[in-house]
Amino acid sequence: MQELENIGAITLFVADVERARQWYQRVFERSPVHEDDQSAVLRFGATLINLLAISEAPELIAPAAVARADAGASAQFTIWVGDVDATVAALEERGVELVNGPVDRAWGQRTACFADPDGHLWEVAQSIG
Repeated sequence: MQELENIGAITLFVADVERARQWYQRVFERSPVHEDDQSAVLRFGATLINLLAISEAPELIAPAAVARADAGASAQFTIWVGDVDATVAALEERGVELVNGPVDRAWGQRTACFADPDGHLWEVAQSIG
């Protein structure tokens, strides 16, 4: 079996692909490497983030069920940064509202969390200890 060490792509199910694409472009300053009516794909280093219309999700994951949008957070994606406070200031200038933070965590990181328009949680974190 090949080693399972690199994540190639993460697919996020979204209600409105165009709204999600615009948000990701504005907040993360990324342009899609692929887009069509049902998806927009952005590159984060070696990982692709695929924003897929939720209407297309059942075909992709069947027989698993698509989670309800109002069920609450079930995952959080973390991006390592050199300075959480500076990153938060830049995000706030782009209209991002924080869910929490910046806060110093007991495990030696300073973090801040925010959500995309579909409730997917993103965190920026830096090592402080």
